[in-house]
Amino acid sequence: MLLWLTFFLGVAFGVAARLGRFCLLRGLRQSLGLDGAEPRGSAPALQAFALAVAVALLASQGLQWAGLVDLGNAQIVRPNFSIAGVFFGGALFALGMVLANACGARSLVLLAGGNLRALVTVVFLALGAQASSTGILVPLRQWFQGLSPTAAEHATVSQALQAQGWSAGAIYALLAIVPALLLMAYALYRPALRHSPVQALSALVIGALVAVGWWISATVGVDPFDPARLTSLSFISPIAETLLYVQVAVGREFDAASAMVLGVLVGAGAAALASRTARWEGFNSPAQLARSAIGGWLMGFGGLLAAGCSIGQGLTGITTLAWATGPAVAGIVLGSVLCLQLWGRRT
Repeated sequence: MLLWLTFFLGVAFGVAARLGRFCLLRGLRQSLGLDGAEPRGSAPALQAFALAVAVALLASQGLQWAGLVDLGNAQIVRPNFSIAGVFFGGALFALGMVLANACGARSLVLLAGGNLRALVTVVFLALGAQASSTGILVPLRQWFQGLSPTAAEHATVSQALQAQGWSAGAIYALLAIVPALLLMAYALYRPALRHSPVQALSALVIGALVAVGWWISATVGVDPFDPARLTSLSFISPIAETLLYVQVAVGREFDAASAMVLGVLVGAGAAALASRTARWEGFNSPAQLARSAIGGWLMGFGGLLAAGCSIGQGLTGITTLAWATGPAVAGIVLGSVLCLQLWGRRT
């Protein structure tokens, strides 16, 4: 049951992300005037991302408030982390994302529609993550993680407020409702997103899917004697695990993370065929191949160091209100803006 539910979670994400062209990098390019299809300052993709964050935050923290999930038990939440290491990991991920011109999730979606550049990015992302997890980059990752380590008494903002006597309702209002309303105001104030209903609907669906993912991992197939850490939409480790399973399936179980990745490919592929946007795409030059490979490798290493990607931290991680998510998201956003300013017109 768990595998099927996570598979269909991936299918839904793949369909929504393909039809709505959901992508943080695309939104940042639009906001900087680097997307020729949108005038400078008009960034419907960034507004869509903000709307998705708002819905994900409201729904996920709503589940927490109702006692249906404990986001403090999410896999991405950690009380001990390096602020410098997490921030640098986010910045490295951003550099790789700009070089490859797509994040890990977007690469899966593009690959499903026949983009072979995305195939190279996905493979090298998986290799970079595997090398950082159990391979030759482990000492480098551990060195970064040892930079000015921080040990927080409470791993999330909500846990810290709860320890001070705040009620669950007050925490939900302050940390979920207020930020969500501000994000929605940004998303809907300018007309760009309102004039693109497909992007808006895609954002609403993807935001809701984050909460669905938390609920699935908290309630389906849970061993009460050995409860697993909660997971939702995230793509660095799942992509790496999926590639590893393809190579050494004997003796390994096909897990929920790989089922989600497979679902994204199926959903995005079906959406590409239905919308008649599926087509084979390759490289225009060896330099473009190099950027895709290096970008994927950097996203794999940086994403593992930051404990997530532009989706895993920038969307899903935010809903946990974990302290470690702040520097990771800051590294991703600031790194992306800086790299786009330097090289955005060349990629």
